[in-house]
Amino acid sequence: MAKNPNRKSTKRDNSLYGGTIFFLAACLAEFYLLVLRKYYIHGDVVTEVLPWHNRLLVFAGLGAAVLVLGVVLSVLWKADERKRLLGWCLTGLGLFFGAGSMLIRVYVEPAVTLLSVVVPVLMVLTVIWAFYERECSVSLTALSGTLIVLWVCRRLFNSISLGVPAKVLSVVYVLLLCGLCWLAKNKKLGKLLPENADVMPLYAATGLSAVAVVLALFSATIAYYAMWGLGLVVFILAVYYTVRQL
Repeated sequence: MAKNPNRKSTKRDNSLYGGTIFFLAACLAEFYLLVLRKYYIHGDVVTEVLPWHNRLLVFAGLGAAVLVLGVVLSVLWKADERKRLLGWCLTGLGLFFGAGSMLIRVYVEPAVTLLSVVVPVLMVLTVIWAFYERECSVSLTALSGTLIVLWVCRRLFNSISLGVPAKVLSVVYVLLLCGLCWLAKNKKLGKLLPENADVMPLYAATGLSAVAVVLALFSATIAYYAMWGLGLVVFILAVYYTVRQL
């Protein structure tokens, strides 16, 4: 008989609790972006845009404070999984409001659009990390990151000011994918992947991602079609592991 028959049930409850907390945090972040789009991007210059330009500094400062608080609470509550999840959530919110507000203040509409894409993706990935197998979670995270990078390449490929930074980001991302494969091959991802995990989906996801990003460096059109191709891969992988969960 198992030593703790309720262990799986407790783990599932904690996953549901963590997923719910991060989902609510993502909803708050998305609402903040909608407000900024209405008043800072499309608002009246004198009565709305300029005041919000100054408020972004305030939100950045508040975000930095929440970030520090989240890190401290995560350390203090490391023995309690549920409280630690709350600390992580505060850390994520602080990072979003701190760094995100400054990013929006500098790049304005492109930054708001990018974050409006990233937040829902993170929301879905949180659910996947909470309930799916780890090899699926890591693979889908890599593919989702690739889709965002491809989207950035497509939008900013011909930009005079942001085109080069976008391409540099793409190259760095490819190097990170290579590093992830190297770590998986040498069994150095013990905290992410169990020893009996099937690493083939991870190799396939990172390999396809690296090829797609490298090709996207040469053409915005290639980036567009690569997004559709990887989107199909994400769908197939998600359906496969969803069926396995049943």
